[in-house]
Amino acid sequence: MDWELMWDSLPKLLGALPVTLELVGGSLLLGAVVAFVTALLRLSGNRVAEILTTAYVFVFRGTPLLVQIFLIYYGLGQFEFVRDSVLWPFLREPMWCAILALTLNTGAYTSEILRGAILSVPLGQVEAARACGMSRALAFRRIVLPVAVRQMLPAYGNEVILMVKASSLASTITLLEVTGLARKIISQSFAVFEIFILAGAIYLLLNFLASRLIKYAEWRMTPYLRARA
Repeated sequence: MDWELMWDSLPKLLGALPVTLELVGGSLLLGAVVAFVTALLRLSGNRVAEILTTAYVFVFRGTPLLVQIFLIYYGLGQFEFVRDSVLWPFLREPMWCAILALTLNTGAYTSEILRGAILSVPLGQVEAARACGMSRALAFRRIVLPVAVRQMLPAYGNEVILMVKASSLASTITLLEVTGLARKIISQSFAVFEIFILAGAIYLLLNFLASRLIKYAEWRMTPYLRARA
């Protein structure tokens, strides 16, 4: 074990951490918007919207994320109308392609988590809100959605952890995030074991912090947990 190399490489790997955080944060934020819209469309009762969103969820949950990244980064550029469009300045950049792939992937998974949470809200609570004179939209905003968000937090915490780990796949399209930079250092030093231990430790720390944050949010949004404390 080359401890000196590990100590010298740690600042370099930490220097790539902002890229990883940008990937994860951007994809989770945009993915949450995609998931919310997708879940609402699947529950809207509109047959066309339901078919389209179901197909989207099926495709992105049923195919590997690595394939999705390759198709977006390498595949879209093959079409002339894409290269001539206003989106090309973004789609030719590996960062935006990675964020797009991660967004669509996590959006599909999170939409199913949110849809299940919405459907699990007790019907009696909705009927009580309606009996109090709330409109359907107001009852959804003040009763259904807060309850659904509380119930989906544990499952969504798993999705956040998976996205932190999945961000390492962005290294396959030349992005120098933590894994990409680790591979570059390994190509120069041939110290596979030492460098990947450091990279794994960084991801482990990120996931620990993410799990603590989700746990805190769950505690804040669940009154009986606060009362127990």
